[in-house]
Amino acid sequence: MYWIALSLTLLVALLHVYFLVLEMFLWTRPLGLKTFRNTLEKAETTRVLAANQGLYNGFLAAGLLWGLFDHLPMLVNFMLGCVIVAGCYGAYSVNKRIFFIQAVPAILAVAAWWMVPA
Repeated sequence: MYWIALSLTLLVALLHVYFLVLEMFLWTRPLGLKTFRNTLEKAETTRVLAANQGLYNGFLAAGLLWGLFDHLPMLVNFMLGCVIVAGCYGAYSVNKRIFFIQAVPAILAVAAWWMVPA
């Protein structure tokens, strides 16, 4: 179960690195526009906000990776909890897809960590 928990947590971290790249560097590019279903005009006006959001996604990824590499289970679980809350709020406030893209992998990772023997 340890390897499943580790893999799911790495997946969540990599997803957030991907979100960072999309929001900070590709927001006004074709991939960013398509991913977030934006027009170029809307993307241009929200570019700074998206970059800030991308930076926060990078912090989530960094916290998860730090927790994994330094064997800090409390940090990993805290960061996964932050991802779950962010995913639930995004689903409520923006689009229900966010719950499945962001929160569900983190929920599965937390569940897997709970099953790892102490």
